[in-house]
Amino acid sequence: MWLTWYSLPQLNESEETDVEVTWEDQEKINTFSKLNSRLQDLEENYEEKKKEKEYLEDLASELELADEDELVKFRIGDSFFSIRLDEAQERIESQGAELETDLKAIRDELEGIESKMTDLKALLYAKFGKSINLER
Repeated sequence: MWLTWYSLPQLNESEETDVEVTWEDQEKINTFSKLNSRLQDLEENYEEKKKEKEYLEDLASELELADEDELVKFRIGDSFFSIRLDEAQERIESQGAELETDLKAIRDELEGIESKMTDLKALLYAKFGKSINLER
């Protein structure tokens, strides 16, 4: 078994800073961390809803080719029901509108979180400089 030694880069004296972390600073760091976690969760949720909306759009396109008198299997919860084509199209349209509303709400929340994170980054980098890493 071989052991490899890696040396960490050393800070120059000009880069070394002994900045005291106050309670307020720690609160800002914790807030930034919570916002970052929430941002990641929202981004995942946004991508899932976006995919679901794309699936609904594909389904709506497929249903346009179906025969009007034909019954369509439609999933409601964990079960499938046979419903008329026009009713299925209406349900898909309403689900698409609902998803679009959800996507807009998530986008708005993402923008708000990113704005708060940018403000906190500016404050924390101004005080701690290179001593703190707030990048993903």
